[in-house]
Amino acid sequence: MTKLLLSLVVDTVRLTIWLAILAAIFVPLERFFALREQNRRLDLVQDLGLYFLNSLLPALLLGTPMAFVVAVSRQMLPPEYFAWIAGFPLALQLAAVFLIGEVGFYWGHRLTHAWPFLWRFHAVHHAPGQLDWLINTHAHPVDIVFTRLCGLVPLYALGLAGSHAAEGNLPAILLVIVGTIWGFLLHANVRFSLGPLEHVIASPRFHHWHHSRSEPLDRNFASMLPSIDRLFGTFHLPTSKWPNDYGLADDAATQSDFR
Repeated sequence: MTKLLLSLVVDTVRLTIWLAILAAIFVPLERFFALREQNRRLDLVQDLGLYFLNSLLPALLLGTPMAFVVAVSRQMLPPEYFAWIAGFPLALQLAAVFLIGEVGFYWGHRLTHAWPFLWRFHAVHHAPGQLDWLINTHAHPVDIVFTRLCGLVPLYALGLAGSHAAEGNLPAILLVIVGTIWGFLLHANVRFSLGPLEHVIASPRFHHWHHSRSEPLDRNFASMLPSIDRLFGTFHLPTSKWPNDYGLADDAATQSDFR
């Protein structure tokens, strides 16, 4: 119990430092490059609470299922396969992890819109009528855990992640870290775009359309690679346009306490 408490304190301190760094980056960006004038400070305490909750709880909950996936894959696949995977150059490992993980996250995210049971949790993330960087972690923990499972299970099952993965599990760790940090940018209240790169890597404008309250709904599910949306027919990025409004449509019912 003491060890667990100490670990929790250390993780909380680490997250507090990260929060300070993120605030130092995004608060000035949203002040000087604001897309819209807005005031969400009444929700600040709630958003900060969800930031810590959704940074701590999923990590605790995902350990056991990931260990189970690794154990099963080790029984089903021959040792030669894992030795082959471990021999990949780091660049190839990174590419494989990001591509497979992104496809998994895409479908996990898309399923949260398609299945009513999952939508009840995911609707928490879409409830705010304004976007800023902290909306990235304004979500229900069940939603976070489910989506991460969809992206991480294939990686652990294929030997690309886990304690036995090559390079000390570095590619999978980078996928989660980079994806999380990029998520804060995608939700930021900033008016700049990435130009032609918006078709290569997800931008704030790309993801803001995903939060549009009006039509078209259920577009732009990818977290970093818009090409995945193109592949599966869910890409939407009108030239130089931004959504007019955000939040839940009138018929998208949710009674979550987190709203």
